Formats: sequence, C-alpha cells, structure tokens
Amino acid sequence: MSMVLLAVGIAALLLLRVPVAFALLGPCLTYVSLEGYSAGLSVRQATEAVNSFPLLAVPLFILVGVVANRAGIADRMFDFALAAIGRVRGSLGYVNIGVSLGFSWMSGSALADAAGLGKVEVPAMVRNGYPKRFAVGVTAASSLLGPIMPPSIPAVVYAGIAGVSTGALFAASVVPAFLMASGLAATVFLWARRQSGLRGEAFSWSRLRGTGLRVLGPLGTPVIILGGILGGLFTPTEAAAVGAAYVLVLGAAYRRITWRDLFGIARETAATTASITLIVGASGLLAWILARERVPHRVSEALLGLTDEPVVLLLLINLLMILLGAVLEGISVLVITVPILLPIATEVGIDPMHFGVVVIMNLMIGLLTPPIGAVLYVLSPVTRTPVHEVFRGALPFLLPLLAVLLLVTFVPATVTYLPGLLGL
Repeated sequence: MSMVLLAVGIAALLLLRVPVAFALLGPCLTYVSLEGYSAGLSVRQATEAVNSFPLLAVPLFILVGVVANRAGIADRMFDFALAAIGRVRGSLGYVNIGVSLGFSWMSGSALADAAGLGKVEVPAMVRNGYPKRFAVGVTAASSLLGPIMPPSIPAVVYAGIAGVSTGALFAASVVPAFLMASGLAATVFLWARRQSGLRGEAFSWSRLRGTGLRVLGPLGTPVIILGGILGGLFTPTEAAAVGAAYVLVLGAAYRRITWRDLFGIARETAATTASITLIVGASGLLAWILARERVPHRVSEALLGLTDEPVVLLLLINLLMILLGAVLEGISVLVITVPILLPIATEVGIDPMHFGVVVIMNLMIGLLTPPIGAVLYVLSPVTRTPVHEVFRGALPFLLPLLAVLLLVTFVPATVTYLPGLLGL
C-alpha cells in the first residue's frame, strides 16, 4: 500500500506540472519521515547517487553543446550541407537530418539540439516552401540523434549506473544512430516524391568549397572527443574537458564568443547540470525506497514468470520504457529502472551494452510522445507552433524510429559489432 501511495503522489505532482526532481523528492521524503528514518539518510542516499566519477563528464559535455550553439557551428554546418545537396528535391529535409547528425557529435542533448537547430532550420524550410508542420516534425525527430550518437549524456548516466565502459557504450551507439538517421532520410524521400512544387538550388563548386572550409574547424571536435576516448588517449571526462576548451577557442576565433559571453555560458551549463543532478539525486532516493520494499525482486519474479526469452523480455521492456518515457524525464527513468531491470536482463543473457542502447532509444522516442514529450514543448515556443501541431508533424517520423528500435532489439550485432571491432 505504501508503494501505491508513493506512486499516486508522484503521478499527481507530475500531472500538476511540478518539476520532476521535486515531484520525486516530495513523496520520497514523506515516506522516509513516516517510516521513522532521519533526514540525514535521505541526504546520504541522494548524495551517493550523484557521487559517481563517470557523471563528472555530464557538465563538460553540456558545456560543449552550449558553446557549440553560441559559436554558430550549427549555422556553418547547415550552410555546408545545403551547398552539398541543395539541388536535390526535398534537400532541406535531408539537410535538417544531416546537420542534426553532425551536431550530435558535439551535443548529447535532444532538447539543446531542438532549441538551437530549430531556430535555424524551421524558418529556412518555411521560407523555401516547406509546410511548417513537416519542418517542425523533421526537426523534432532528428533532434533525437543527439542523445544516441556519442557523446551522449544519457549514455554517460547509464554507464555510471550499470558499471560499463563509457567509451564502449559510445561505440555501441554509433550504428543505431546512423540507422535512425537513415530511417528519417527514407521518410523524407517518400514525402518529397509527392512534392512536385519543391525546387532545389543550383549547385556551385565555389559555394561548396567556401562552406566546406568553414566547417573544418568544427569537424575537429568529434575527432578530439571520440578519437581521444576510443584511442585510449583520454577518459570520457578528460575528452569532454579538452573538447569544451577546443570549442571555446573556435568560438573566440569566429568572434561569436567574447569574455562577456562566458558568464552566460557558465550559467546555462550550471542550470542544466543542476537540473540533471537534482533528478539523479531524487531518483537515487526513490531507488533506495524501492529496494527497501523489495520492488526489484518482485518485478524480477513477475517478468521471469512471464518469459525467460531475451527477445520477448526486451520487447516487454521496450513497451514499459516508451510508456515511462512519455510521462517522465529520461534521466530519472534511467536512474530508477536500470538497477531493477539490468540484473533481470543479464540473467537471461542480454548484453548490458545492448540493453543500455535499447533503453536509451526507447526513452528518446518518449521525448516525442505526449503528454510530456519534452522536445515538443521545447520546439513549440522556439518555432511559435502549437504543441499539437509539432506532434502531428513528428508523428510520421515515429514510424521509422520504432522500426529501427525493433531492428536493434532483434539484432544485437547492430550494437555489439563496433565495440568488438575496436576491442572495447
């Protein structure tokens, strides 16, 4: 009964639009108090949840994304992609996906990508005759590449919880990210075939050369971050620090970042980091309560009582994660569910990296799903589009994303091949 009341309390606060961290903390602190435990225990459990070395990389990767946005790197990538394939029918749809894929090497947040790229891409598409609903839809869907393609903030959090190598998990996410981008591009292709009125731009070698030179600097960022991690030169935290310093130098060289901007950059990074840290801490307290009430044991018995087939279990977890991702913030779902579900998954022979990528993909798809759908609520004010119109635009792109999710679920090699090839 106490768990039912706890769940009802959390759900009620979320429906009242209370921030996720406080919606978790309120009922959890009430439970701790009623059970006779001290407030110090709550502080200790929350502190232990965030006392993880891999999580040190989170604020640095957030800093990389914030600086990249301020430095105008997205604009440079957009110009280059448009110069390369501008004459293709539906080119701005492909450009949208390509820029999100390229920018995802520097930013591990879907919300940051949606906010930063949406300001550039949606107006450009509308000016060139694309329906606004399609423009916001493809922008919303392509922003999900950010948390899948490394460096990924959810991947860093998962690695810290599951005790797996962050570098190996980064490598495991590359093929699924490219598969998602390919699925989105196929959807754009099928849509563009029916749009005879869309005309491309004339191709120019000089324009391609000029815009190509402007993206050479930004392309060094993923080389430094991922090359350093996969090559064994840096830990993920060190690579994030070096990458942040590199992007800051780029921003200064492009005269887009000055000394005056540093305070704003630090404030935005600190605010985002604080919100994630609060969620992780509150989720850690909730995880302790669930463990005390033997919820993981009961869930394990229930799931294993239904099936011990790895694929069937993953399908059940897919369904659960999409439902949770639609109503809860992704990081909190990771912190709460992974300690419960990962032991069950490993018991039936599911690779922890495969499990991690599948869970993260589910939660990112949840960002496009009402009623919470955080990407929908970010793009709505940025593009001045009602939330329901953003969702209607994104709806056709959910189909290829779900198809790729099923492919990754049924074919573990899509996740495990690259880490094995790199010896991670």
